[in-house]
Amino acid sequence: MDDQTTIFIDNEHVAAEATDRITVINPATEETIGSVPDCGPADIDRAVASSVAAFKGEWRRWTPDERVEALSRFSQAIQARAQEFADVITAEVGTPASQSIMVQVFASTMVLDQYVNVAKNYAWQEQRQGSLGQRVLINKQPVGVCAGIVPWNVPLFIAAMKLGPVIATGSTMVLKTAPETPLHGRLIGECAKEAGIPDGVINVVSADRAGSEYLVRHPDIDKVSFTGSALTGSIVASICGEQIKRCTLELGGKSAGIILDDVDLDAVMNDLVMSGMLNTGQACGAQTRILVPDNRHDEIVEALAAAVGALPYGDPTDPNMVLGPLVSGRQHEKVGGYLEA
Repeated sequence: MDDQTTIFIDNEHVAAEATDRITVINPATEETIGSVPDCGPADIDRAVASSVAAFKGEWRRWTPDERVEALSRFSQAIQARAQEFADVITAEVGTPASQSIMVQVFASTMVLDQYVNVAKNYAWQEQRQGSLGQRVLINKQPVGVCAGIVPWNVPLFIAAMKLGPVIATGSTMVLKTAPETPLHGRLIGECAKEAGIPDGVINVVSADRAGSEYLVRHPDIDKVSFTGSALTGSIVASICGEQIKRCTLELGGKSAGIILDDVDLDAVMNDLVMSGMLNTGQACGAQTRILVPDNRHDEIVEALAAAVGALPYGDPTDPNMVLGPLVSGRQHEKVGGYLEA
């Protein structure tokens, strides 16, 4: 049982003031595997204050090259603990062990490494010609203190997409884990510390809806980066609009597979199926519909049903499984509703 009583602030695990708890359920066994603090204003204020201090302190004096080197070390630290991350996320999300290392961990460090490559060649300062012919010097400055709110499906991957540019540009972030999958958050903080990233640059908190909204509304947060549902995203956008605060939203979509008349079904079937079923179909870009020619409709439906029906499913810790459980009972009911509609 992983009952965590701390949150990660200033590169340390510090006791949370919150007394409310978030219970974490293993979706494969439906057993409780841990709990974390449900942070409220006091804990979030501490985390934000730490990130504000970091943004104004030593971190502000780091050069782009120094930040890039730190980002590379951060990626390496996660890679060194890849199996630990994969095991925790399999227990939280239900991702099959056959996919966890690549889908949940190495995909994340590939993102961080790509940000390293982008930052190495980025023009942090450039000269342009003004409208009157004068020389204009452009300096690219960090946004400031950011809030990163991640979903439960690929939590480390989405965290990497937010933390990569934060570290590369010299901003700071309070990272808020999803209520369903918060246990791996402590590992992210520890890897940041191992990478030599200064205190307060990355703080990690756990909270449910009330704490999340408090973080978004916090007056010392300069930007919010949110990944999740369109409904919640609209609320985040509304709050940020009221406060004239920057926000970036990555919300749900309707990814389509398009099949033409001359398709060789045997050649494309595996890609077609796994585009929708990777991580048990729980991915932001998962294929949710397939557009097919009328004259091949029945043939394609039959082939898809056979291919999906043949996928081994069960205990996600079994390396032979391709499909695991859905992350929660609520999600199971939601997907069941799609089938009944």
